[in-house]
Amino acid sequence: SSQIYPIHLPREMRTRRALLICNIEFEHLSQRHGAEVDVEGMTKLLEGLGYVVDVHRNLTSQEMATVMKDFADHKEHWTSDSTFLVFMSHGVRAGLCGTKSRGETTDILSLDTIYDKFNNKRCQALLGKPKVVIIQSCRGGIIGSVMVGDSADPAVPTPSSAHTMPAGLEDDAICEVHLESDFATLHSSTPDTVSWRSSVTGSLFIQRLIEQFRNHACNTDLHEIFRKVQYSFGKFPRQLPSQERTTMLRKFYLFPG
Repeated sequence: SSQIYPIHLPREMRTRRALLICNIEFEHLSQRHGAEVDVEGMTKLLEGLGYVVDVHRNLTSQEMATVMKDFADHKEHWTSDSTFLVFMSHGVRAGLCGTKSRGETTDILSLDTIYDKFNNKRCQALLGKPKVVIIQSCRGGIIGSVMVGDSADPAVPTPSSAHTMPAGLEDDAICEVHLESDFATLHSSTPDTVSWRSSVTGSLFIQRLIEQFRNHACNTDLHEIFRKVQYSFGKFPRQLPSQERTTMLRKFYLFPG
């Protein structure tokens, strides 16, 4: 179907690669106890989904950017159908903390850097292929729950205006593509709120994400798996994963049959 991302090569010829960056130890911030459990769990999950996983630990923001550039340049992406980009660290509203971070302004990796390194200009080997971004971090210090009453009057949504194509455009036979497309991003929490992690069993978000992928990746598209992860937090109001900056044009099945 034209509505599903194609997988052209058979499994034995496919070279799926995934990147996992996890910062556990910091010079000025607390250690992320339990994060190693997340690394182990995500690595096993991605390997089970057919990806060779490049794992990096304890990087500064500049080192994270360098690792991403090197990963984006992998020749294996030309014979892959997709990639996973997994980031785990302390975080603030503006991005991910590097190991030298002192707070919200020092050694912070802007989330824009992720999309810049893997957009269709800088990483043409992944042009038209799903790029799945998983981010486990706090995004602020606010507890993500609020007490509400039953009589709230919902706001009336404002209809969006239809997009129209300017007149007079012609095809010059040069292939023009979106600068940024085919991304699907799932954050562990909504903006400005905290994410929760056990020092023994790891991050709640990573635990539930692994569970949903193991149960449903065999026959369910990515966005539905993401929704199931979000739904699993329905009775835990202090944290809610958030789908953001998602530009996928088709459905992505890891095992399309």
